[in-house]
Parts: sequence; structure tokens; C-alpha cells
Amino acid sequence: MLRLGIVGTNWITKRFVDAAHESGLFELRAVYSRKLEKAQAFAKDYPSVQDFKTDLEQFMASPSFEVVYIASPNSLHFSQAKAAIKAGKHVIVEKPICLNPGQMQELRELLAEHQGQFLFEAARHTHEPNYLAVKEAVAKLPVVQGATLTYMKYSSRYDAYLAGENPNIFSPKFAGGALQDLGVYMVHCAVGWFGKPLNAQYFPTKLANGIDAKGIAILTYQDFTVTLNVGKTANSYLPGEIYGLKETIWMDNAADLKQVELRTPTTTRTLSQTPAENELLAEAVAFGKVLTNPDLPENKAQAQAWLEQTVTVNEVMYQLRQSSNLYFEDEN
Repeated sequence: MLRLGIVGTNWITKRFVDAAHESGLFELRAVYSRKLEKAQAFAKDYPSVQDFKTDLEQFMASPSFEVVYIASPNSLHFSQAKAAIKAGKHVIVEKPICLNPGQMQELRELLAEHQGQFLFEAARHTHEPNYLAVKEAVAKLPVVQGATLTYMKYSSRYDAYLAGENPNIFSPKFAGGALQDLGVYMVHCAVGWFGKPLNAQYFPTKLANGIDAKGIAILTYQDFTVTLNVGKTANSYLPGEIYGLKETIWMDNAADLKQVELRTPTTTRTLSQTPAENELLAEAVAFGKVLTNPDLPENKAQAQAWLEQTVTVNEVMYQLRQSSNLYFEDEN
């Protein structure tokens, strides 16, 4: 059983802990929060937790856990992942793993100094069977002529922004915005299904504070383009499509795949299966299997493949931001 510690006590953290327990591979042992009462309140449903910390350095040094899941605001991922690696922990970081290639390179160099440790980006959809079904279907297409992927979802926190507040998800201080929060899902899809694009451009609609509320990204490949529609201030019900010749791979939502079909003018074939009730279960199982048998060559290779995709996605995300002069406060 892998002993788990968590940074962050929000809804996504609870979903991951529940998925980790459902996998049968993890047990929550430690909780970090800046406020002790929040850590204790989070852990009330998990009697296995005996370790509560409000100091991050003391938390990372604790021997009560070996794997840490980080789900803090985006701008804190890099520094907290560094602290975890230095403390000898395996690290699972909620997407996006960090903000730019410089930070990504520093994490990789640090990881190389700590042999036997693993670093995972929690891009949960990339481990789900329906994502892998799309990947397999794309590989079988005689040609790819392009794709359109959409993820636009009105954020409940936008009401707070309109009311004059400054929620983290719409704050340049915490590296918020549509691209970082939702666009990263679709960039992972594009990179995972088609490889690294030759060029990436982003055309955002920005709020007064400079954060992107929504936008369109264009990823250019050798023989086709991929269009990404992303937003946090409106809802879209458009499906996603990947264009072959007579074949089209149709999906309800690239970031939350429940239905995938291979369509032609005369036929429709279902490629999807019913997803798990907890959408984070697949990634918890995937990470747990690697960490339970870390010395198996196939597990090392799988972890490396995941990390390479994370590196590429990080590069593409940064290129998209640069193309639109989208920067965050105190970004190193």
C-alpha cells in the first residue's frame, strides 16, 4: 500500500483521494494546509490520516508518506514539486505541472539527481480508456486532415470576478485563465493523438487584468491544423471531431470523453465504453501500478513516456501564451 500525502484541500483533491482509495493501491496518511482546521476537516472522512501540517517544509520532510499529490493554485505547482522531489517523495502534480520550459527543465534536472523517484502530471483524461480508444482510432486513419476540439465551461468563479473579487482561477498572480485551466486538456489530446505541432498560436479574449477568459488556439502540423476552442466565461455544447477521408472520429467532449464514435456517410460505430464514476480513477490506477513496481522496465518506460508528453505539452502551452502576450506575475 502506497502512503499518500496531499497538498490542497479542494474538491479535486477529494476526488483524487477517493479514486486513490478505490484503486486499492494508496492510503491517505498526511494532509497539508495553511490552516490546521481545514486539514482536519478534510480528513474527517479518512481515519487513516494522523499527520497534519501547516508548514510545507515540515510536511515534505515527514516520514508518514512517500507519494505526494499537489493540487494547489497553478503558480505554486513548480515550487512545491521541487520541494517534494528534494524531500525524496514521488510527486503527482495536478495539471498544468508548471508554467514554462525553464521550470520544466529544472524539475527534470532535479529528478535526475534523485534516481528512483517519479514525477507525474495529473492529466487524468489521458489515462482513461476512451482517450486511448481515440488514440488507437487515429492511428488507423489512412490520413488525418485536421481536428476541432472544444472545451468551454462557464466558471462559477466568474460571477465572483464580475462582483469585483479576484478568484485564483482568474488571477495572473496564480496563473489562472482558460488556457491554463481547460486548454491544457486539449493540448494534451492534440499532442497525444497527433504529436508535437510545428507551430502554435493563441487568440484570446482577455479580461481587464490580462487573464484570458476564452480563446481559439491553432496548432499547425505538416499537413493539417487542429483548432482548439476554450473558455471559462461561456458554455459550448459543440462536439469534437477528427477528420480522416470518409471517416470522422466524433466525440462529445475531448476533455471529458463519455461518447466516441467512428462515423462514415453510411455507418456509425461506437468506440467508447462507460467511464468510471470517479473520473480520476484511471490515473490513480496508472500511477499506483508504476509506483508499486517501480523497477519493472515496462513501468519505467511508461513513466518516461508520460513525462515526455508532459514536457511537450508544457512547450506548446508556453508557445501559445507567448504568441498572445499572456504572462503571469512573478513567473520565472
